[in-house]
Amino acid sequence: MDTRQLRTLLAIVEHGGFSRAAGVVNLTISAVSQQVQALEQEVGAPLFDRSTRPPRLTVAGQQLVEAARELVRTAENAIDAISGRKVIGTFSLGSVRTSALSLLPRAIVRLNAAYPELRIQLRVGLSETLLQDVVSGRLDAAMVAEYGNFPDSLRWRPFLDEPLFVVAPPGTPATEANELLVRHPFIRFRANVPLAHLIDLELARMNLPLAEIAQIDTISAITACVANGLGVSILPQVAITDCAADLVTAPFGHPQLHRKIGLVERKTAPRAALISMLHGLLVEECGPHGVGSQP
Repeated sequence: MDTRQLRTLLAIVEHGGFSRAAGVVNLTISAVSQQVQALEQEVGAPLFDRSTRPPRLTVAGQQLVEAARELVRTAENAIDAISGRKVIGTFSLGSVRTSALSLLPRAIVRLNAAYPELRIQLRVGLSETLLQDVVSGRLDAAMVAEYGNFPDSLRWRPFLDEPLFVVAPPGTPATEANELLVRHPFIRFRANVPLAHLIDLELARMNLPLAEIAQIDTISAITACVANGLGVSILPQVAITDCAADLVTAPFGHPQLHRKIGLVERKTAPRAALISMLHGLLVEECGPHGVGSQP
């Protein structure tokens, strides 16, 4: 199976049609159609339903696209390793929706500066989906929080270990965390993610009479609400650092709680060296809260 044909197939899917793909792969529309027909003859099934505009993938087409992504990436990695040429091809990354997400684009920009011919794709999703995609090879690596049970085929390496704080609006008299929580309306982080579970467990242990005013499922929205005076909440360090307002803070937990974020990859990842470089860049972006690799 010709990898050029597979790249053309992926371009059609990614850019939404034969004509757009033709411009991307520098072929005529007729040549793109011929490559698709050659693939269809090889697999013995139509890849697109041509009765729709634009044509939609058939079940066989969807299956081949999944295989094509892995085959093309593996071929590119092998050529890089054997020939010693510049790092090229596609580097596919995933990330959960997290307050630490701002760190990843900064690291990606630095990685792209080192390897300008490398095409980096970033997709944001849920932890479970990202882990499945890393296992299957659809993603090279993903940024996820510390997880209960990673699949045996994966390795998770933390790059961020940051403390949690009770945060209050600017100008709030500084005091201990317990006092801030009971004296002011409370904004709860309500989401099915490890950070929210960690916070809820500690609040249950503390057993404080909270005057809950809101339940919000994103850290950025909570930060905005606190900065504008709605109430107090609990945030990780990176969210406080990224906030333009001068929030009042107090350490949360006894001892103070921390949360970890890391990169997950296959133990036999073909892009292991590139992932290690990205990990190092992320550690640098984390400043004093960056942590090195674990065995």
